[in-house]
Amino acid sequence: MTRLFNDPAAFADEMIEGFVASHSRWVRRVSGGVVRNTQSTANTVALVIGGGSGHYPAFAGLVGQGLAHGAAMGNLFASPSAQQIYNVAKAANNGAGVLLGYGNYAGDVLHFNQAQARLRAEGIDCRSIAVTDDVSSAPPAERAKRRGIAGDLTVFKVAAAAAEAGYSMDQTLEIAERANHRTLSFGVAFSGCTLPGADHPLFSVPEGRMAVGMGIHGEPGIGETGIPTADELAELLVAKLLTEIPEGIDASADAAARPRVVPILNGLGSVKYEELFVVYRRVAHLLAEAGLDAVDPQVGELVTSFDMAGTSLTLFWLDNELETLWHAPADAPAFRRGAVTAAALEAADFTDPSEIEASIPETSDESRAGAVRVLAALGAAKNVVDANAEELGRIDAVAGDGDHGIGMERGVRAAVDAAAAAVARGAGAATTLHLAGDAWADKAGGTSGALWGMALRAVGDALGNTNAPDAGAVAAGVAGAAAAIMGFGKAAPGDKTLVDVLVPFRDALAGGVDAGKSLTSAWGTAATIAQQAAEDTAQLLPLMGRARPHAEKSLGTPDAGAVSMALIVRAIHNTLLEKTVEGKTVKENA
Repeated sequence: MTRLFNDPAAFADEMIEGFVASHSRWVRRVSGGVVRNTQSTANTVALVIGGGSGHYPAFAGLVGQGLAHGAAMGNLFASPSAQQIYNVAKAANNGAGVLLGYGNYAGDVLHFNQAQARLRAEGIDCRSIAVTDDVSSAPPAERAKRRGIAGDLTVFKVAAAAAEAGYSMDQTLEIAERANHRTLSFGVAFSGCTLPGADHPLFSVPEGRMAVGMGIHGEPGIGETGIPTADELAELLVAKLLTEIPEGIDASADAAARPRVVPILNGLGSVKYEELFVVYRRVAHLLAEAGLDAVDPQVGELVTSFDMAGTSLTLFWLDNELETLWHAPADAPAFRRGAVTAAALEAADFTDPSEIEASIPETSDESRAGAVRVLAALGAAKNVVDANAEELGRIDAVAGDGDHGIGMERGVRAAVDAAAAAVARGAGAATTLHLAGDAWADKAGGTSGALWGMALRAVGDALGNTNAPDAGAVAAGVAGAAAAIMGFGKAAPGDKTLVDVLVPFRDALAGGVDAGKSLTSAWGTAATIAQQAAEDTAQLLPLMGRARPHAEKSLGTPDAGAVSMALIVRAIHNTLLEKTVEGKTVKENA
């Protein structure tokens, strides 16, 4: 279990602060993560990697000369937000574009794609590589659906070496894609991991059993078996990976040359190095028996899952160019090889993009009054999320990674703070919602952070900064939020996501407003429908997100995102029932 922490919601921020303080020779902090604290070669491609915290040395430990130029760091097991990624990429850019590298998870895909679009809109050449090495997460025919685990290291290392060598963006992306195609991983776990503040792990493995094919975010495995001996585990891992040889590689006995592979035996958090060495002893024998040359084996913790007891094996199938790039010098906190010389970065040479304060557009008195009501609604959302965060995490852990409660807490708290600051500066309803949405997405990370950020922005677009918000504008804003979420996240009703609540809520609200009901009355009716819709998701199987590979486990449990949305719309209804009379808050009839 995790023993050393203060406020669990602040754990990731405090961890980053301590990491930078102890590794300032290599990195400096920017809003959203870290970048190199050394001078990079001008007009070369910058590699910016990232993902959730809880996986050290991924991702911050891989920032340094010859490796990544920056790392965007999200909350525990939650993707960094688009704003965080944008900030890190802007700070890391050397003038020849930015290559974004990340594991293939729904939240990461959403946020990195958003950041990529924003960078491109500013004229920065930006491309992406989503690592897909985990063979247990999808069959070979669906390689694009596979998640990224310890294979992140091989893809990031060769891409970074290519960029350092002056490869063009096209060439750097091609080498990263080739490395990804030639990297395969498979893992097992003996126990789950426990997030700070939690009193139980995200999943458990029965005594004397081993989970097979688990992910690195606390996702349970796809099966179980008895705990093998070290040799038997090595045989399982190697046999599984050798059933799938990357296209273009001749691994037959009569091949002209023995294929070369980099084996990576990765500890997931609490398996001791000595145990890994015992396992690798047999792995080395098996690879040799299979006619493979093991090149530069890596044994240790490279991509972890907090305190999970488990291990994974990665095979990186080399060609001459990949091997040269793999061996190229690098100097990062957690990965060093060869001789690297780099000058320290001067403070005058560095600007944090987040330090530029957003301007407040002109607005009307009516819209400023609406902004005050927006702040009240967000405050109510914060209160209900804080009261239910633990339960939301429990629901999410049934088939997911259990971070929904913490992510929602971080997001809604940031939104309230941003909205309060906006109101204090005289912002209108639209600006207040825009800044609150950006803050929510920035601090929450993960898929839910991106979607709630979109939702608040869409409502803000509909309300504007001129008129007093009315029922029609609010209903239009909710409709815009639903369209944005479904268009970007690709979820539909029946997929067991928050869309299963949002769509019926949208329809009921619009129907009530069209029928001439007040906003308070229409919202109240829609909130009741939303609550029932959230409960009904218990009977659905998830078709999107991390819960998809473990769909059957979630049957009988409602979707955490659907539940949190239903709770929030009910809490907002309570603020609509209130009005101010002579400086006092009183209840208003629906």
